[in-house]
Amino acid sequence: MSLHFIWLFVMMFGFMALGLSVGSCILFSSFIYMWIFDIPVFSALISGVSAPMSQTLLATGFFILAGNLMNRGGITDRIFNFARDVVGWIPGGLGHTNVLASVIFAGMSGSATADAGGLGQIEVEAMKKNGYDTDFSLAVTGGSTILSPIIPPSIPAVLLACITGASTGRLFMAGVIPGILYAGIMMVMITVMSVKRKYPRDPFPKGKQFVKDFLAAFFPLLTPVIILGSIYNGVVTPSEAATLAGVYAILVGLCTRDLKVKELPHIFREGVQLLGSILYITVAAKVFSYIITLEQVPTIVAELMVKGIHSPFGCLMVVAVILLICGCVMDGTATIFIVAPVLFPVAVSFGVDPVQFCIVFAFTLMIGVITPPFGMVLFVLQGMSGIEYGRLCKAMVPFIILALVMMMILILFPGVSTFLPNLIYGT
Repeated sequence: MSLHFIWLFVMMFGFMALGLSVGSCILFSSFIYMWIFDIPVFSALISGVSAPMSQTLLATGFFILAGNLMNRGGITDRIFNFARDVVGWIPGGLGHTNVLASVIFAGMSGSATADAGGLGQIEVEAMKKNGYDTDFSLAVTGGSTILSPIIPPSIPAVLLACITGASTGRLFMAGVIPGILYAGIMMVMITVMSVKRKYPRDPFPKGKQFVKDFLAAFFPLLTPVIILGSIYNGVVTPSEAATLAGVYAILVGLCTRDLKVKELPHIFREGVQLLGSILYITVAAKVFSYIITLEQVPTIVAELMVKGIHSPFGCLMVVAVILLICGCVMDGTATIFIVAPVLFPVAVSFGVDPVQFCIVFAFTLMIGVITPPFGMVLFVLQGMSGIEYGRLCKAMVPFIILALVMMMILILFPGVSTFLPNLIYGT
């Protein structure tokens, strides 16, 4: 069987080495490949230009908008103060606050970098001010950012649904249990490390202060309830829920006076720019997917894998290794569009549940954002703290190991990701 499709990947990474954008690298290499091997360009273009019309993909724009809106003004402060009242009195209280605030913010943002850039700065400054080591503060913040792309609404889940054809609603529900479980495991480790290092904790909150902070955070806290509740009760589709989240975020920001009307054009412009880059990559990825399907790349990969793999577990382990490598050196969005079309049909052929595959894919890929050399969250944390990059990477090691343990749980126990979707939507 011909393996000349390898030149497609060689050209793509060659363009990346020259510094071109990811979308341009994919698109240029695809067109050159089609020209060399006489593949009909028109059919590939039809496949590509139809991508932005997908409601599933357009939902990404509204989730980006909602995250940007919630990241403005004092909304993140309100979330942090409430989370501190709830868990700040536990040993290592601000570490637990960091995790719980990320869980709450995950229900509004769906982006690890938005979490790190918004809540992250508040969390790190508060922890340092209260006697926590800078290394520990940054490591906890970095580890907790993985929660945002897993707990719904999840931008990676929306993109994976677009690529694989899996149900967006199922993928949203599939992220709930893994997200909560990972947060719980993190809090156990934070407690152990905090007791050992004698980190401080807050006094148990007074009733009046707790009520005050709860009321201040009440409307932001309703965001994930409204999104998931509307989907669960069939009021809106997951795509429509994205629009609802964006509109609600505007109302919350204006009603709490954390958001000014004059800021809206700038926030909209930021959201459109980011969505535009994602749509561009999507069109390029659709053309790329057309080629690899035409060249039967998934079949070739499956034939290569089947020689040493005979179970869904083995297949997911190979997928995890590939994603860990990709996550360390590539942007997460680019990896989804390049790797998912190849690995998804292979995994399904081994009997892997599509929902489990997508959750394992998303979580494993997110480990890359806290893993050197090119973890995006690491760059954000280094930029806000000025800490040496090597020192930051060393501090992240325990949380990277913890994330790998969680990845193994998702691979070994499919029910962790499939139980809730099957319960709500049926098997």
